[in-house]
Amino acid sequence: MSGESERAGGDDEERGEEIEWGEGDPRVLFVMNLVLSTAFAAVVVYGLSYLDLAAFSVVNVASAALVLTAVTYLVTN
Repeated sequence: MSGESERAGGDDEERGEEIEWGEGDPRVLFVMNLVLSTAFAAVVVYGLSYLDLAAFSVVNVASAALVLTAVTYLVTN
């Protein structure tokens, strides 16, 4: 049994050294940024509407999402 665990541990170490992290496909990163920014914008606008500071509408969520997406893009590039 100890031989199996030693081999498994050795395989993990060898595989860990072979992994190289790339930047990823820009299209996928852009879509992920857009989806996550939209979700966050919806939460923020909902919170503002709960406090009666802004109306919860598609236009407000889309506007906040576009601003967040642009800011995130500028910060990461």
